[in-house]
Amino acid sequence: QVQLVESGGGLVQAGGSLRLSCAASGRTFSAYAMGWFRQAPGKEREFVTAITWSGGSTSYADSVKGRFTISRDNAKNTVYLQMNSLKPEDTAVYYCAAKSGGLDRGHYAYWGQGTQVTVSS
Repeated sequence: QVQLVESGGGLVQAGGSLRLSCAASGRTFSAYAMGWFRQAPGKEREFVTAITWSGGSTSYADSVKGRFTISRDNAKNTVYLQMNSLKPEDTAVYYCAAKSGGLDRGHYAYWGQGTQVTVSS
């Protein structure tokens, strides 16, 4: 089992920045690929970004490419999501997730409880 706890969400003006953190506990964090997903009100959950266990490869949704950066610190069992140039359409609950395997967008086995990000115009 892997337990995931997100933090760092909040209210920010359009154009601003936030950094989300996801702290993991349980089984070996460094063995898992990590991803961030988001769900806006009335919409389905969507993929945002993912990173391999080593941090050597990343993948981004087109909507966040160039604005968001995923990183991880395996010594701290934490994955980060740096969000810059935020837009109102980035408003959502953001979830981190963990899985075995690579950067494909499915088959995540473990999920956090989510953290709210609200971007005002």
